[in-house]
Amino acid sequence: MVPSVKPTLLALVLAGGEGRRLMPLTRDRAKPAVPFGGRYRIIDFVLSNLVNSGYYQIKVLTQYKASSLISHIARGWQLAPILGHYVEPVPAQMRVGRDWFKGSADAVFQNLNLISDTHPETVAVFGADNIYKMDVRHMESYHLEKGADVTIAAIPVPIEMGREFGILEVDTDGRMIDFVEKPENPPPMPGDPTRCLASMGNYMFRTDVLVNEIVRDAGLADSAHDFGKSIISPMVGRGSVFVYDFATNVHPGMEEKESGYWRDVGSLDSYFEASMDLVEVTPVFNLYNREWPIRTTYQHLPPAKFVFDYSEGDRRGHATDSLVSPGCIVSGATVRRTILAPSVHVHSWAQVDECVLGEGCEVGRSARIRRAIFDKFVRVDPGATIGYDPEHDRARGLVVTESGIVAVAKGTHVTA
Repeated sequence: MVPSVKPTLLALVLAGGEGRRLMPLTRDRAKPAVPFGGRYRIIDFVLSNLVNSGYYQIKVLTQYKASSLISHIARGWQLAPILGHYVEPVPAQMRVGRDWFKGSADAVFQNLNLISDTHPETVAVFGADNIYKMDVRHMESYHLEKGADVTIAAIPVPIEMGREFGILEVDTDGRMIDFVEKPENPPPMPGDPTRCLASMGNYMFRTDVLVNEIVRDAGLADSAHDFGKSIISPMVGRGSVFVYDFATNVHPGMEEKESGYWRDVGSLDSYFEASMDLVEVTPVFNLYNREWPIRTTYQHLPPAKFVFDYSEGDRRGHATDSLVSPGCIVSGATVRRTILAPSVHVHSWAQVDECVLGEGCEVGRSARIRRAIFDKFVRVDPGATIGYDPEHDRARGLVVTESGIVAVAKGTHVTA
């Protein structure tokens, strides 16, 4: 009899986030399912990191408006089941009661059967909400070398930004001393008083330790059932807790400027800023590294098309410093510093500057759009303007952030 495969590491990806600060992009989907970079979804980045690192047993825990996310995984993330490889969405099942997940730790508690069924030696618990590249093998090697009960991935941030994150205080050996949530006076990282270590929400546990801690926390009525506050903090002093510095991570084909790149795209402004990182001439986050591809579902679409080259009347279709996906048509229009998702059509004499246009959007003739985020299937009438008059945009029901970014919901028809 052929022995069954026993994976040494099981990855649990927490993908149930609601993403309220990303409304209206999360009106119809969970945060990890939000499109990013034209062809991708946010969850594609953590899944690509795990698969590129050689980890092929991945369970994706879903909850909030999960249909879009589950469909994306089912269509785009089929691995090799004959080899025991899978990316498997796990909807909230209420296995231990009638409640939805009360927090990230409770999400794992309600799915402990996934661990007992698989018998891994190590469990990686990763979030699905961030944009970054990481060779997870380095973190696992560090975790095993330290003999840690749990290892937490952290990224150095300027100390003045520490009050925006959960901050990890460590000794010179990397052992965690304390965890403080959004402190007024963040503890600096060893040897660098100008920076502190922010938790990335990615953890690697010895399996028995994770199970014991999750079960302990589930029995506490006053717990927030959150990994940072409820699991990690109580382990300090009674467990072997280490911190992995993400800035030391390297992946195949990585350029030096990519070192430590990690973006929390939890708000419309941060989402827009991360999107604009992609359109730089030499982007700090490189989507073109064939040694570390970002994987996603494939659509059968024709190549992008640029038409009209008429100098008279300035009817010339072109895009500069932009990402243009398959199926797009730029017809006598000007597109600058913009991401066009698949099947976008920009008509003659339209001007699109610093935008993110979702799949299937259509921009009418002579329309002008700047610093805007469109969800899918937005239709803009000829001559309409977006991003030039915040009060007018708000009056039409569009979302305008404090920095002036305009967000347009899925299927919206914007009139002139």
